[in-house]
Amino acid sequence: MLIIDRLDLSFQPGLNVLTGETGAGKSILLDSLGFVLGWRGRAELVRSGAAQGEVTAVFELSAGHAARAVLEEAGLPVSDELILRRVNSADGRKTGWVNDRRASGEVLRRLSDTLVELHGQHDDRGLLNPSGHRLILDDYAGLDALLADTRAAWAGRREARKRLAAAEAALAEVKAEEDFLRHAVEELDKLAPEPGEESDLDTRRRMMQAAERIREDIARASDALGYDGAEGAMANALRWLEGASDKAEGRLEGAVAALTRAMAELDEAGREVAECLDALEFNPHELEETEERLFAIRGLARKHSVAPDELAELAQTLSGRLAALDRGAEDIAELSRAVKAADAAYDAAAAAASAARKAAAERLDAAMAAELAPLKMERAVFRTEVNEGEPGPEGRDAVAFTVATNPGAPSGPLNRIASGGELSRFLLALKVCLSEERNRAVTMIFDEIDRGVGGATADAVGRRLKALASGGQVLVVTHSPQVAALGAHHWRVSKRVENDATLSTVTPLDPGAREEELARMLSGDTVTPEAKAAARALLAG
Repeated sequence: MLIIDRLDLSFQPGLNVLTGETGAGKSILLDSLGFVLGWRGRAELVRSGAAQGEVTAVFELSAGHAARAVLEEAGLPVSDELILRRVNSADGRKTGWVNDRRASGEVLRRLSDTLVELHGQHDDRGLLNPSGHRLILDDYAGLDALLADTRAAWAGRREARKRLAAAEAALAEVKAEEDFLRHAVEELDKLAPEPGEESDLDTRRRMMQAAERIREDIARASDALGYDGAEGAMANALRWLEGASDKAEGRLEGAVAALTRAMAELDEAGREVAECLDALEFNPHELEETEERLFAIRGLARKHSVAPDELAELAQTLSGRLAALDRGAEDIAELSRAVKAADAAYDAAAAAASAARKAAAERLDAAMAAELAPLKMERAVFRTEVNEGEPGPEGRDAVAFTVATNPGAPSGPLNRIASGGELSRFLLALKVCLSEERNRAVTMIFDEIDRGVGGATADAVGRRLKALASGGQVLVVTHSPQVAALGAHHWRVSKRVENDATLSTVTPLDPGAREEELARMLSGDTVTPEAKAAARALLAG
């Protein structure tokens, strides 16, 4: 990667310090780490003449480490060891792997948020970004339970307002057609159509219309079948034949039997014709009434663009909408009361969160004052401002970290008021105050955060870095011998020229080499006995 040929580093728990001359490659190391973590930095990291550059980073994950959730969500293998690998080809293509599975830069960045924190004079990802100050304060205050209540109250408030708005919109829509509804419902109720009624009316109408045409012929047929017609003639013929049958020596028995059967059939025919005549008997006004109702049903169906059999269902629907209109004011009043109750619940939850934030802000400001004094910034004032902002799921507070570097001086945002050295110390003090046991799983990196300070102040910076590293892992790039002397592990970054190529290397230092490196940092290129003595004193603590 640029001036690195091949390099394997195994950083240890505790405070790891990296020192070396300017230009030795310390920033390239951080760029390489940022590359494998998916950070946006240098566009190209491939060393001249190489086909590609590759960076691999290995992390140990505790049982409840936040990276495990990211891996599960991304469908990647989860184990106690997390291996990130990313390749940068000479043509600019970048390819990443997580536990030997292809992964996007976005997944790498999401993992990096759970693995590493970078702090330096140009840190704009966390402490210097005002949009994240409320989240930092909430984390410091431990507001998980209060915020859960606030989010629930916000959701209830939003839902109550949504229901009220929907009801008001529906009522407004119904009111716009109130005249139509009342007229339509009255018209439908007055007619009271039934499903299937149109078909029945049409059948009856056709029967009555047909009856006028066929009843006369059926009546004639009934007369022809009656006693004055076929029935009487057949009865006379049967009576005459029965009287002559005894003298005909059996020759008329078949005829008599046939006539007897014919009389029975004739009687059945006459009965059915009579029933038909009865069925065709109707009141002359009934046809007119049937036609009027049939045409009324069909006309109303056309008016509402529905089938005649759907009129009854339409009547129920319109009646329901009219009823909703009539009770709309009552419903709106009830929903308005629900909105007021939801608003009150949210206001109470937001007020509780705000009170907790203000109390935590006072504690944080006091803790910062205690931390700034040893860093030779006892005259500076750090203040956590909690002001009313736009309401949201986490309440209605706007939080901002401000500083005033001297008494009476105006306060303002961290990155606008403090100088480079002051800003570094503010960031360090704030990080010490915010540090908790649950943050120990994150590797913290401080890039020359001690720049611009020396002597007792640099010693105070180093001791706070050492405290941060207790139970965790901290990497510090430093030019301060006081800071370097407090490291649990010391690495020297140096460069050399081989075959006209500049290469950077990193060497872990034993106690003797550490003394030599500290002496160099104290005296420059020429290491004096006095510098070595001072280095031994620093290492002795």
